[in-house]
Amino acid sequence: MEYAKLLQEYGPAQSEAQVAEEVARLGEIAVRNRTTEVYTFCYSAIDLTTLSCTDSVESVTELARKAVEFYERFPHIPNVASICIYPPFVETVGVAVDGTDMRITSVAGGFPSSQTFLEVKALEVGMAIENGADEIDIVLNVGKMLTGHYDEAASEVETIRAETDRDVVLKVIIESGALRTPELIRRASLLSMLAGADFVKTSTGKIDVAATPEAAVVMCRAIRDYFEKSGRRVGFKAAGGVRTPEDAALYYTIVEEILGPDWLTTDLFRIGASSAANNLLTAIEGHPVKFF
Repeated sequence: MEYAKLLQEYGPAQSEAQVAEEVARLGEIAVRNRTTEVYTFCYSAIDLTTLSCTDSVESVTELARKAVEFYERFPHIPNVASICIYPPFVETVGVAVDGTDMRITSVAGGFPSSQTFLEVKALEVGMAIENGADEIDIVLNVGKMLTGHYDEAASEVETIRAETDRDVVLKVIIESGALRTPELIRRASLLSMLAGADFVKTSTGKIDVAATPEAAVVMCRAIRDYFEKSGRRVGFKAAGGVRTPEDAALYYTIVEEILGPDWLTTDLFRIGASSAANNLLTAIEGHPVKFF
């Protein structure tokens, strides 16, 4: 498909100055969302993540065990949306969470650089799904985006989407910190959606610049514009650097203001986090909580 031509149907991104102005405005509004109710929802939208070179069957099992224990320890708080791990640990998590409604997310497709053969990417995604992953997070080829090879970047997503069942949620990470400009962030978001993404996600968390409110504003505007043309709702995921309850409330506000209340469900809004989980629990409970 000639994706670059499809981009012509959409207007340009806001300027950096316009984005900064909107972020400032939304930051002021976000104060109203620093509430227990919003923090509780944000906790339920977390993809509880461990993506370290030190991960092991033992450490991942312990994280999953704690997530399952949460149901009994905090029955008044909806549990996290999913556990996010590398592909070899999908079965490990599956065994640990069996009998619960916990979803399993796996990064795949050459995460975090996306620099491998497309066949390898598709195979890794397929193996993660075969082992029990409900959701897959892949990385858009940033090198191709930076050099203007938009059709090639989007076609990779299309190929991987074709290899997955429709009930598997596909999140595409655009690595917004590497793209830097509002225009490239907008194009990457639109290309991902046009190629079949169910979510667009800010970051891998593996480079210096992760999720930013500025990138979130641009991405959510692209999601809105895509919905207005296609009628298909695509979700937004902020990941990398989301640590405090105030961070979570700001991203919640960006989604609320740009996309509206229909997007404030865990089917369309996620937060990729590890440290944020305890910090949100502390805010919800009103005293220090170090559960994970």
